[in-house]
Formats: sequence, C-alpha cells, structure tokens
Amino acid sequence: MATVVHQVDRPRGRPTAEQFAYLDVPTPAPAPGEALVENLYLSVDPYMREGMDTGEFGVPLEGRSVGRVVDSRAPGLAVGDLVFHRQGWRSHAVVAPGDVRILPRIPDVPVTAYLSVLGGTGLSAYVGLTRIARVRPGETVFISAAAGGVGSAAGEIARLLGAGRVVGSTGSAAKAAYLTAELGFDAAIDYREGDLPGRLAAAAPDGIDVYFDNVGGDHLEAAIAALRPRGRIAWCGAVAQYNSTVPPPAPRNLFDVVEKRLRLEGFLVREHTHLQPELEAFLIPHLREGRLVAAETVVDGLDRMVDAFLDMLDGGNTGKMIVKV
Repeated sequence: MATVVHQVDRPRGRPTAEQFAYLDVPTPAPAPGEALVENLYLSVDPYMREGMDTGEFGVPLEGRSVGRVVDSRAPGLAVGDLVFHRQGWRSHAVVAPGDVRILPRIPDVPVTAYLSVLGGTGLSAYVGLTRIARVRPGETVFISAAAGGVGSAAGEIARLLGAGRVVGSTGSAAKAAYLTAELGFDAAIDYREGDLPGRLAAAAPDGIDVYFDNVGGDHLEAAIAALRPRGRIAWCGAVAQYNSTVPPPAPRNLFDVVEKRLRLEGFLVREHTHLQPELEAFLIPHLREGRLVAAETVVDGLDRMVDAFLDMLDGGNTGKMIVKV
C-alpha cells in the first residue's frame, strides 16, 4: 500500500490539521515508459500555503521530493537511481524520465541537500543575491526570516560571495544565537523583542546595501529606512501575510524608494532553473569542505507531514524543513 496526503478544505487564515486527510491507496504500477519512485524525503515550503487557496481537492499536494526508483519500465531510469521530482505529499510516485533529475552521489553531500541548499531553497537565495540584488564584495546584507530555509541559505551564500557584513532577523533569541554561532552571520535580531528599526540600525550602524526579503510588512519598512542610496531589495516572499485574511498596510516610507533611488524587484525561482548547474558548481565544494552548513530540520514520518507544514508556518523550523518518509 501507498499513502497520500490530500487537502480537503480551503484554509481561511492559518490552515488547520482538519483541512488535510491521510489516505492509504494501492501502490501505483508504472506503465511502459514510466518508473515507480519510493519517496525518501519531502520538502516543506512556505509557497505551498498560497497554492492551498486554489489547488485541487482529491489529489496529493505538489512538492519537491527526493526518492529512489524501485520499479522501472522507462529507459534511462534504473532501479536504485536517486531522483529529484515534484510529486510530494505521498509515499510513492509514478514518473516519466522527463519528470525527474537523476541525482549524483557525491561524498560528503547528504541527499537532503538537494531539497535545501542545493535545491529550490538554495537556488532562491542564490538567484536573489546574484541576479536580482547583485551583491558586491564588502556590502552589508540584511535578511529577514533568516533562520528559515531560504533565509539561512541566503546568509551563508552572501558570506561566500564576499559580503562585508551579514545581518539576519528571526523570531527567537535561540535562533538569533544559532545564526551567529553556526551560520556565520555577523549579527542577528530577535524581532519579537520590538523596535525592529532601532535594532537594525544598531546591527548595521552604517546602513545596508541589500535587503533579501522573505517577510514583507514591517521588515520591508525597516529595511527601506536602513538602506543606503541606490540600495537593492530582492523580494522573495511574504510569509508574514500568507495566513492573513486582510492585506497588510504598505510600508509608510515607501516613497523613500524614490528619494534614495532604491531598486525593488520580486522574482520567482521557477524562472531561473537554468542556473541549477551554476549553483551546484559554486556550493558543492564549500559544502564538502565544511564552509557551508546545510541547515535543516528533519521530521520523521509521512504521518507528520501536516504537522511539519503547520510548524513551518509558525516558525518552528531552523533551516530547511524536510520530512523523512
């Protein structure tokens, strides 16, 4: 038997466990040209919340996954191959060769890294820093949701790109300590302590050059105030408003974007997947030699997929949230 996780109701605000269902179904069989993959690890991402407002009922939810081929009728996919694909929220998936990427087995590189720093999470950080904000050596970078998957990767990548100072914002003193002690951030702010603009000014007294935004709202307002003239904002997400039933107010200092000649650009990582080889060529040597940490929170069991998703929305993870099937 196989297990799938379905969405059965639309969230109104923060999702609840009752809006999902676990179902046992017959293990699917591959047709000619297909292969059966047993999923090993599933990605848990903030973007999934937005899809739940419009997604289908009665089918497993979409998500990035790493699995092992256990039955194949497809040329080019052999039993035992490790593959990356996008049929998450289930124990087994039927795939065609065009749906997957066969993953290399590289010493000292855990397979989970292909869902964290070497996956869409790391690619989001890399694209935002190198293509959108175009970070230059010596610059000061501020990152919101810095202890999450994308934020933690962005902080480490900014450091590897030569940023002069990396500042992160997170939701607890313990996470702030983790950012500086384990991930190499120069300073970290616990935004729950209040006065975010003042704390950011203290952490970056000369201002910031780049803001990597995963939050929006008050963090964007604080960043605009701290940005030096011709600073850049790479807007990746707005986790602060995913569960909100009313639009958040716009930053009160939005006109400073004009006054300071700032550049604010949003981006979607799916438009930059051609940079995956570049990402891996840059990060794998750092990962293997210990200069890069694959920050991850791994939850055991597909039966905890919904719990992991809800916990991630509440900031319960440090680094990338992953479910081990």
